[in-house]
Amino acid sequence: MRLYIRFTAINLKSQMQYKASFYMTLIGQFLVSFTTFLGIHFLFSSFQAIDDFTYAQALLCFAVMLMAFTLAEILGRGFDIFPRMLGNGEFDRALVRPRHIVFQVLALKMDFSRFGRLFQAVITLLYAIPRSGVIWTFDRAFTLCLMITCGALVFFGLFLVYAAFSFFTVEGLEFMNILTDGGRDFGKYPFSIYGKQVLRFLTFIVPLALFQYYPFLYLLGRESSPLYMVMPLAGLLFLLPCYAFFSFGLRHYRSTGS
Repeated sequence: MRLYIRFTAINLKSQMQYKASFYMTLIGQFLVSFTTFLGIHFLFSSFQAIDDFTYAQALLCFAVMLMAFTLAEILGRGFDIFPRMLGNGEFDRALVRPRHIVFQVLALKMDFSRFGRLFQAVITLLYAIPRSGVIWTFDRAFTLCLMITCGALVFFGLFLVYAAFSFFTVEGLEFMNILTDGGRDFGKYPFSIYGKQVLRFLTFIVPLALFQYYPFLYLLGRESSPLYMVMPLAGLLFLLPCYAFFSFGLRHYRSTGS
């Protein structure tokens, strides 16, 4: 853990060498996510509710999804540039170092400019919490924390799958963005509005609904079963096949010779 903190400090220091560029990128990230917020705002200016969910409740979904995705992207940025590691031979050097390869990829790159999006998510969350109609108790506050932390880990699992495909294709597969960036964008509304088939897919195949939709029903009091409260923890099981696929790719890795 101490070594990881040192790598974090090194990454932050390196990015702060060009302060003007860093702060402009930070502002740019904030504005990009702000356009999504405006889309929600303009939609609800014409409709009072969507699938019985109000404006503030949709903002709560948006904030949770954006915060989970951004945390995963800040800490797991190394997996986003993983194909570059394979192409330039840097991964070969990592293999001979006495640290776990996942740790090395995590420590390689942390993108702190994404804090602009995180700031947007925090502001939206603070706005939505008192207006969402949720009766906040300890268990509901705990559920909200589970939604964010487990959601970040589920997205991290998707980044791991993206990196694993690179073992076989060398270049990253863009279709994974449908599940990562697309999942973040679709998650600005409760997943039930997209229909039962989509909800099933996001429950049993890519478990984004386990940390977004089902615990959200518990927050709103539409479901009282404690199972809905701990659904985000069930989503963590998704990490097992993700890591297994990454390990499978690692065993079959062949150097590019760079």
